Amino acid sequence: QVQPVESGGGLVQAGGSLTLSCAPSGRTFRNYPMGWFRQAPGKEREFVAAISWSGGTTYYAGSVKGRFTISRDKAKSTVYLRMNSLKPEDTAVYYCAAASTIVSATTTPSEYDYWGQGTQVTVSS
Repeated sequence: QVQPVESGGGLVQAGGSLTLSCAPSGRTFRNYPMGWFRQAPGKEREFVAAISWSGGTTYYAGSVKGRFTISRDKAKSTVYLRMNSLKPEDTAVYYCAAASTIVSATTTPSEYDYWGQGTQVTVSS
């Protein structure tokens, strides 16, 4: 089964940091734009960050800009989300996604066709 696999979630205190990783299972996503989304309990899934296939273009949600950094290691076909200065409102399940039909970074969920199962991030106050 082709899908991204997330790891690195966990429990952290407010102000702390975590790094999420997203690696492919079943195929490589080396040449695909990738994105991170999150869903908190009772809320809609929302965009967090995106990166182009080359890594040269990145987008961030306003709520995380300046605190989160998306990056990719093409040799390892892995995408990372470094999260600093975490806040309780960052608590959510974080999903990695890959877009196989476009080349640019995108914030639109419908343009991603491979989704991971998610990893829980909990930030305590």
